[in-house]
Amino acid sequence: MIPTESTTITPLTTEELAFFKQFGYLIKPKVINAATCNELLDLMWQSAPAALDRFDPETYRPIPKTEWSSDSLRFIQGDKWQYRAFGTDQPLINAMTHPQLWQWGEQLLGKGNLRAPTPGGEPMGSKGPAWPGGPVDPQNTEGVRGIYATLPNPSLQNAQDGLHTDGHPFHFSWVCLLEDCPPESGAFKVWPGSHQRFYPLFPMPYDQTRIPFYDHLPSHKGILHPTAYLDEVKAVEIDTDPVDVWGGQGDVVLWHHRLGHMAGHHKGHQASIRQALLFDYNHIELDAMRCEPTPADFWQHWSPELRAANVTTFSDALMSAQRLGATGKSGP
Repeated sequence: MIPTESTTITPLTTEELAFFKQFGYLIKPKVINAATCNELLDLMWQSAPAALDRFDPETYRPIPKTEWSSDSLRFIQGDKWQYRAFGTDQPLINAMTHPQLWQWGEQLLGKGNLRAPTPGGEPMGSKGPAWPGGPVDPQNTEGVRGIYATLPNPSLQNAQDGLHTDGHPFHFSWVCLLEDCPPESGAFKVWPGSHQRFYPLFPMPYDQTRIPFYDHLPSHKGILHPTAYLDEVKAVEIDTDPVDVWGGQGDVVLWHHRLGHMAGHHKGHQASIRQALLFDYNHIELDAMRCEPTPADFWQHWSPELRAANVTTFSDALMSAQRLGATGKSGP
């Protein structure tokens, strides 16, 4: 593990750990320094479509169809630009294993229990989509997911939010803003507390059931969602307000694998591009854990420190920092 910078390591407080347990996410500001963020942005812009000029905000708009790419390593479509090919290059690995993030990860899963990435290994997208016409599987990487950019798209002014949960096995994930991202500008959105409602609805604790694809049986493929889960998705979207995780360069959010979330719509209020580094943290025993039935104890596979964090009333300061009201609730 190569540190990206000299930094003072500050552990998550018991209150923060308990907040993550109850609400399924935690926002932490100014974790990655500007030099590291800018280095990653420089690498990202080497993959930019010709229609974009980094130094001309007038070009920040959906990409013309003539420049779209369905390549899983460099996906470009509409207002989305996602680059994965460099996901195991050393600068990306350095950011993923940032000493502060790694320490927080070990607080959640236990010291020595984080699966280490492989510099120069296989990046996400190398195997193509998870099934024909489907998404790329984030578990198939030896590094980060990639850097994902969302461009302004004024046609989305009235677009509705809609959550999903990820279908691949992992413990928790990070979204790291590489430059400033204003509200309603494509930032990650989460539905607080939804992980507790979705978790018991799956027969497996980490995976979601998949239907195999066969060329001669093409009608059914992909994720099989239980009816109870689909009903609960609708309920959560009605009774819980999402949190827009906008912020400044270097801000990060960690989130539980069953948390409802989405990539926010960039409504074009400002000429900016949401550029974020995404990666997962996994327990070294995930392969065995994922084969067990969903345990009744939600936190069975997590660290003793996290399991012991049982704060039920949160300070106004923490609630405000996490974009929630002082009542400690975002939902029914």
